[in-house]
Amino acid sequence: MAELIKVGMAELKVARHPAILTTLGLGSCIGIALYDSRTKNIGLVHIMLPSSSIATAGMNRAKFADTGIQDLVQEMVRIGSDIRNIVAKIAGGAQMFAFATQNETMKIGQRNAEASRAVLASLNIPLVAEDTGGNYGRTIELSSEDGTLKVKTIGFGIKYL
Repeated sequence: MAELIKVGMAELKVARHPAILTTLGLGSCIGIALYDSRTKNIGLVHIMLPSSSIATAGMNRAKFADTGIQDLVQEMVRIGSDIRNIVAKIAGGAQMFAFATQNETMKIGQRNAEASRAVLASLNIPLVAEDTGGNYGRTIELSSEDGTLKVKTIGFGIKYL
């Protein structure tokens, strides 16, 4: 039986097989799930913002797409993964509230998704599946068995990526 490990907001965790990493309540936040098919190692980070450029020293690096994904990859390598065997799946990035203005800074979910894709591309990690956007929250579970990402939504059912 795989251990279920919770990943909180602005947190990252890695695990060796058998395990399931889960994070709850992804709204505009993004869950970036990494899987190494050779070792069956998994990793998950729950990012809140696209860039750490606004951060002060000592800020939580897992809060941001740029630093959180880099740290997650380093943790995967630390437990025995080779970056060349890692693939990614992302979920979240919803626009949870309607704004009267079309101000880009308010589109945090969309900006988080774009930043996550860009960081993964810069690290040459293939993004093999995603479930982003919309205006609803998601809960995700990443299985070390085969890298399946289960995406649960209220009103939209369950998807497997």
